[in-house]
Amino acid sequence: MSISQSAATLSIPREELDRLAREFEHTPPATVLRWATAVFGTQVAFATGFGAEGCVLVHLLAQVSPETQIFYLDTGFLFPETYELADRLANRYGVAFTRVTRKQQFPTLENLWEQDPDACCRMRKVEPLTAHLRQLDAWMTAIRRDQSPTRAETKVIEWDRKFGLIKINPLAFWTEREVWNFILKHDVPYNPLHNQGYPSIGCTPCTSPVQIGEHSRAGRWRGREKTECGLHQ
Repeated sequence: MSISQSAATLSIPREELDRLAREFEHTPPATVLRWATAVFGTQVAFATGFGAEGCVLVHLLAQVSPETQIFYLDTGFLFPETYELADRLANRYGVAFTRVTRKQQFPTLENLWEQDPDACCRMRKVEPLTAHLRQLDAWMTAIRRDQSPTRAETKVIEWDRKFGLIKINPLAFWTEREVWNFILKHDVPYNPLHNQGYPSIGCTPCTSPVQIGEHSRAGRWRGREKTECGLHQ
């Protein structure tokens, strides 16, 4: 916590990030959010896909730093329930969500998600996110280690090599049970699709319900080896 508020991303040594990651391990997420918003100010933003974890952080940010930017990637394929949830969260917490989407026209092949899902994710999610993150020194996410094997090594604070800035994951060490206990305790709005067998919710063509005994992300890109959209890998 010794980094000054005026510190720029490139002036923070990687070993200091490692020290901070160890220091913040098992620290309440609100404390991590308070630190991040104090250090980076307007140069940090929270990216949410409106999953259960994201709703928890919206709740906490509204208390800690309601002016911090919260943005989402609008692929054009989000569930109606997801858009409705965004409205409910905005009304409940008095926050505004920044919509980020691809500025160029999408290819005429409407079912690109079926023909080449990696290309679809790249154009609809990775490229818009890359452009948006260029404006920032750090970004915050709601990913957790036990969501998938590819996220198992996630640190609370780390250097994001893919996008070239600091990545802050306040819920990295939380379990799914902790997430839902918090939601129920604080009456946090969440996507009703979670009650219909969708523990992980992305785009409509590439998200399906999960069966009992399956991994929480088994319903994403079902039948393919693909497990991530490219934002956190």
